[in-house]
This record gives sequence, structure tokens and C-alpha cells, in this order.
Amino acid sequence: MRAVARARSLHKQVPWRQSHLQAVGDVRFHGRELYPLAGYNANRRGCTDFTASCSLHEEYPFAIRGFASSIDVSVSGEEFKAGPLVEYERRIAAQELKPGDEYQEKAVAELQDLYENLMRDAGDIGLEKDQPRSSQRGSGGGWLFKHFMSKSITPSPRGLYLYGGVGTGKTMLMDMFYEQLPRRWRKSRTHFHDFMLHVHSRLQRRRGMADPLEMVAGEIAEESVLLCIDEFMVTDVADALILNRLFDHLFRNGVVMVSTSNRAPDKLYEGGLQRDLFLPFIATLKKRCVIHEIGSSTDYRRLTAAETGFYFMGPGASETLRKLFLAELDGEETKPTIVEVIMGRKLKVPLAGAGCSMFQFHELCEMPLGAADFFGLFKNFHTLALDSVPIFGSHNRSSAYRFVTLVDVMYDHRTRFMCSAEGSPQELFAKVVTRADAPKKSDTRSVRHSDADLLVDDELGFAKDRTISRLTEMHSKEYLKEHAKTHKSGDSAIRET
Repeated sequence: MRAVARARSLHKQVPWRQSHLQAVGDVRFHGRELYPLAGYNANRRGCTDFTASCSLHEEYPFAIRGFASSIDVSVSGEEFKAGPLVEYERRIAAQELKPGDEYQEKAVAELQDLYENLMRDAGDIGLEKDQPRSSQRGSGGGWLFKHFMSKSITPSPRGLYLYGGVGTGKTMLMDMFYEQLPRRWRKSRTHFHDFMLHVHSRLQRRRGMADPLEMVAGEIAEESVLLCIDEFMVTDVADALILNRLFDHLFRNGVVMVSTSNRAPDKLYEGGLQRDLFLPFIATLKKRCVIHEIGSSTDYRRLTAAETGFYFMGPGASETLRKLFLAELDGEETKPTIVEVIMGRKLKVPLAGAGCSMFQFHELCEMPLGAADFFGLFKNFHTLALDSVPIFGSHNRSSAYRFVTLVDVMYDHRTRFMCSAEGSPQELFAKVVTRADAPKKSDTRSVRHSDADLLVDDELGFAKDRTISRLTEMHSKEYLKEHAKTHKSGDSAIRET
């Protein structure tokens, strides 16, 4: 009850808006108290299944107060959900989430605020699939029409950029927000790597046109007015050089972005090549998104991690991994195969069968492969066995980058990961440090043996905490349950409804 009281107190601090949403349907609550339903106006119909008879005759602020075990409101033939704050309260009450994280609560308040703005303006900004998107942006009727009508076009609300440390619940909160939105909206949820791969793929198909980036942005805006992008992390110069113009076009087309990141906007692409050309994007991001930090120091992934999972170390680790891999095939014969990835690329899989694939580390992370190849791999296989993951240092910097990307893509696809390694996740990255953490050398002529293989790299030094956290979680019982659920239902990395 204290968790609910805390969330209610938080709710009062937020300038909740009144919604213009008109819903027609029945509301069913089961409990001793009647609480307002978020943005719901039930003037036309009564409410049933209450312990006390009642009716709703006014608009209420967003958020159901209390415990509602059943909510079934028909809005244009679709179930209406009350928003992320209500779902967050429900999960705390059901002991699915730990109460008392004020950082998460403040982030949920921001998400609820955005949810209300979108519900209020959905019809005006073109979120509804059954409404032509072009009419919402005033793109038809010629210059004179645009000139006089542009002032009456409802501007899209500001999006939200959530950033903070690893395992603080950013992705969970964004997904919770996304799942509360109507299925009929133009919306998509994707990982940043996947999003940029699709952008580059579209640009390649439109090569030779006057401004292919504007065309691609227009297509994306037509498909998804709301973009939810997980793990916003810019490391590639090709991505950095197009992001400003890409998002300038997207925002002009009314797109709203919700994203998560481990980095504050000012830290994005820090130290990257030609970063001065990237800086205008940071300014645009701050203008079009509310910037909110989740400052919790708790890593929830490690709290639920199992001790061993499918992570093997020491003598005989490779043999143990191979035996486990063969056991997972349930008698099916293994054989080499080739899978297609985006942009016409193909990837050779040395051993495959029953949705499982097995590689030596060098076959995936010491070859010229990238996120596109990994996405293609995990759209075909739900399990990866990776043998002989090494300790990372200055001698295998490129392999370390690929391994970090591999783990990110696996995590987003909820891939089951089995591996043999030279050390624990922490030991794999023990020699990777940022410039700020690198030991200071008083005498440049002498280098200690322990520092000889030190890898000083800001991007890897920053990303290693996320990778260690994800590797730990990926061998937990909770993650393996999610893996089974995801691949049983045939879910994908990009969820569009």
C-alpha cells in the first residue's frame, strides 16, 4: 500500500491534462472503491460490475487510482488502457517490480505526461492509421493552401529521451509505455542499430535521387508517427553524419521520438570523427525531446541473475559447451548453412539445427561482420553457442567492438546465449578503460607488464558496463523465461502494430 501511496503522491506533482478522448463502452472494476479512469468520458453509457452502483459524468485526469483487476473499455472497437503510471502501479502491487525507486517513478511520470499528450492530440497529428498522414502535415493543396493552413496544424508534442546507468529499467519503462498505446496507431519500437540499418538500406535503394534522405524520412514518418528507439548509441561515423538531417526531416514531419540511452545527449559520439558535424543533432534532440535522467545506482539485471546459466569457464569449457549444444538439438543433425541478411548480404553458419547455431569466436567477431549480419542471424536462430570468448585488450580492439554489438543484438532479440570464455564477464573487460580511468604514467619510458595490453577507449570503456550487465542477465532464469515466451510467440526485434 505504501508503494501505491507513493505513486499517488507523485501523480499529484505532475500537471495532468484533461483528455478530449470520448470512449463508448463498459468499464469493469473489481474492488471496494471507485476510482477515476484516465481521460475517460462515459457520459453516454453506464458502468457495470461495481460493488456500488455509479456512473461517470465528467472528464477525469489520467490515471486509475487503486487496484483494478480488470479494465475493458471499448474505444473504436479496441481495448483502452490508462497509461504507464497505472501499469507501473499494478506491477508493484503484483510484486513484479520492486517499490521505492524514486528515479523510476519520476521517469514513469514523464512517460505518463507524454502518453496523455499523445492521446489528446492523436487525431490532429496523424497517429491514427485510418487517417491519411499527408493531410495532417498540410502537404497537399499547393503553396497557398500550406501557407494559410500551416498555422492551424497541431504541433506534435515533445518526445522523451531517457538516459542513465545500466540495468536501471529504461528499456522496461519504454516498453511498458509502448504496450499501453492503441494498436491502431502509427508507431514502432526498434533498437537503434536496427533503425539505422533500415535507414541505410532505404538510402541505398534510392541512390541517385535528388535528396534521398528527405524521401526516406518522409516514408518513415508515413509509417510511424511515434518512434520508440532503444539504446541510442552513436559509434559509427556514417550514422553520425546523417543523424542531424534525418531527424530534422522527421521532426518537421511531426514524428515524436521516445528513446533510451546510457549516455546524456552531450556525451553522444564523444571523441568521434568529425563530431562538429554531429553537434547540431544534439541541439535538435534537446529541442524536440524532454531529456530525463534515471539516476538509480541499482542494476536490476544483476539482482535476478543466476550463478552459472550457460556460461562456461576453465578446463573442458569448450567440450561442455559442445555437448550442451548437441543436446539442445534433440537428435536433429547439424549442418552448415547460409542465412540472408539485409542489403543482399549472406552469412555462413558453421553448425546449425533446430533453431540453434554454433560459432567459434573468431568466426563471428574477428571477421568483417556488423550489426546487419547479427540481426540476420537472430532472425533465423533463437540460440547462439559461441566458443572461446577471449579476454579483451589492445590486441583485439575490433573484436571487442563486434562482441559488444553482438551482445546488444542478442539481448534485443531475447536470444539464448551459450558460451565458453576465458573469464567471467567482468574479467573479459578488465583491461578496457576510459581515458579518465587509465593509469597515469610518471615515466613514459617504462611500462608495467600489467598495463602492456591495456585498451584505452572511451566508447568501449563506457559500453563495457552495459555488456557485462547484459551478459549477467542473459544467464538468469528470468531472462531464459522471456526467451522461451518470445520465441514461442514469434515476436521480433521491431514491433509494429
